[in-house]
Amino acid sequence: MLRQRVITAVVLALALFAAITAGSAAFVTFIAVLFAAASFEWLRLTLGRGYWAPVLAAAFAIPLWVLELSGVALPLFMLQALAAAAGVYWLSTAVTLLRAERSGDLRLHGPLTACAGALVLAAAWFSLLALYREGVVYLLSVLAIVWIADIAAYFVGRAFGRRKLAPRISPGKTWAGVGGALAGVLLAAILAWQLASAAPLFSNMLFNRLAAWAMPLLAVLVLLGVVGDLFESQMKRHAGVKDSSGLLPGHGGVLDRIDALLPVLPAAVLIHRWA
Repeated sequence: MLRQRVITAVVLALALFAAITAGSAAFVTFIAVLFAAASFEWLRLTLGRGYWAPVLAAAFAIPLWVLELSGVALPLFMLQALAAAAGVYWLSTAVTLLRAERSGDLRLHGPLTACAGALVLAAAWFSLLALYREGVVYLLSVLAIVWIADIAAYFVGRAFGRRKLAPRISPGKTWAGVGGALAGVLLAAILAWQLASAAPLFSNMLFNRLAAWAMPLLAVLVLLGVVGDLFESQMKRHAGVKDSSGLLPGHGGVLDRIDALLPVLPAAVLIHRWA
């Protein structure tokens, strides 16, 4: 399984690199395909199978794709409002996850959660593009927070994981994994700042402009990623499936790969605007 995960991850990384180097239109198209797949999976997890799922997913992603290719950018105040609304949603979701873990009731209100998906995915979409306009390296440095956290959590959790984080929601996640994710991201950020403080990285921006807040804010982003990951696990438990789909061998579906990014991207935009 690890070998298959690595192969798929390499293919995705190469596809992302190719899209970035091919120009903004190719990059936006690549991201639109991913978001269309993610919205399709979200609908299936919340409302069940149906022919309408791909139709609604296309109806969501295609207008966003066309608007971006047409050069229509979301006004700054609307972007901040959308990101803030997504932040409120994810904070309330964290409370819901605590209650679900304690009660063992992992059911969700399907139609309500399906509608919330439009907010969550739209906020992540516009936030990702806003960070992209700050520079490719800058965007990748935000994505790297989730990637590093995921890798560190996987290996530290396998090596030292004893106490489960939320066994009813996601039996594979441990407190050691969360600790590994936090340590991995913070150490990587400190190392990058020490070696290349002038590099256009999100973490460098925090250390250079909000030094006292840099470590806590990076930790918040890691924890938000955990919330996104756990919520997608709850969605899968609600739907009675192991993966959001089988589109990515070894990884499951697209939503399985970007679940932690969904809350992190809007939060990163808000932090960026504050800084």
